[in-house]
Amino acid sequence: MRLRNDQLSAQLKRDLAPLYLLSGDEPLQMMEAADQIRQAARQQGFSEREVLDQVSGFDWSALNQAAVSLSLFGDRRLLELRLNSAKLGNEGAKALMAYCERPAEDTLLLITLPKLEKSQMKSKWLQSIDQLGVVIQVWPVEGNRLMPWIEQRLRQAGLIPEAGVVQMLMDRVEGNLLAANQEIEKLLLLQGEGVVTQDQLMQAVADSARFDVFGLLDTLMSGQTAKGLRMLSSLKAEGVAAPVVLWALSREIRALAEMANEQEKGRNSNQVMAAYRVWDKRKPVVSKALSKGSAKYWRKLLIRCSDIDRMIKGLNSGDPWLALKNVAQGVSGIACL
Repeated sequence: MRLRNDQLSAQLKRDLAPLYLLSGDEPLQMMEAADQIRQAARQQGFSEREVLDQVSGFDWSALNQAAVSLSLFGDRRLLELRLNSAKLGNEGAKALMAYCERPAEDTLLLITLPKLEKSQMKSKWLQSIDQLGVVIQVWPVEGNRLMPWIEQRLRQAGLIPEAGVVQMLMDRVEGNLLAANQEIEKLLLLQGEGVVTQDQLMQAVADSARFDVFGLLDTLMSGQTAKGLRMLSSLKAEGVAAPVVLWALSREIRALAEMANEQEKGRNSNQVMAAYRVWDKRKPVVSKALSKGSAKYWRKLLIRCSDIDRMIKGLNSGDPWLALKNVAQGVSGIACL
């Protein structure tokens, strides 16, 4: 069955197919579609999860081995196959057709891969998947579709844009949906729900700070503690809101905790970073951060972030910026727990 991306949610509510294939090069929509499938699977009792990444030297027999292996606890299982190319070769095509002929019991297979070419849409292996499960091609949001998409995302977040706000945000992100989503999240943190004016948008997303939050993260993760703390002070002095810094820190720490956990299960760092879609230019920084502590270490830092969130909301006493400094030191590798 072939569906559009916007039809996925309704299909998941009706029935859960044994196999889903997501194809596309737009990261935000690919990520959100995969998350929808994972959530639906969890709700229907697929409590175990196994991931196969197509890294260098990938052996397609791993798919067959995963299919015939029994769940460790006898639970229903979500099996994810993450392909870095839509060109499978004979071995990959045969492996997928064999799986479709005899799909694993109590298993949902989720395949993600880059954009399929027109010729691949007529291939036998894709036809086999089409007959067994659901095929969704994720297309970029471009041209006349981009402005309505941004307005819809704003309204879904509880933000009501005044005239000109959507156009201004669209001009800023230049078609990058991931950047648009991040700006909307930041705007919600700073302004809260309600009407958004052009002045508020300019204040929220302006590149006024000499050191931005994402630059702070990479500096801390690379171990440059003193420089990172100076950047944190600059962010505070230039009026960047504490919730914005906390959001960025906690998001990165959560990812580090999950990646460290995967490494402790025996997966090498390259496989883990490929699975979490770490950009090539950030891999050295992320790798260095992962060397600083275990998954338990990063989870403790994440708990500290939760405490800061309660400070910001007035539920706990304390100085959020002082606590953020403490967490920043932890990200840099100076134990503060």
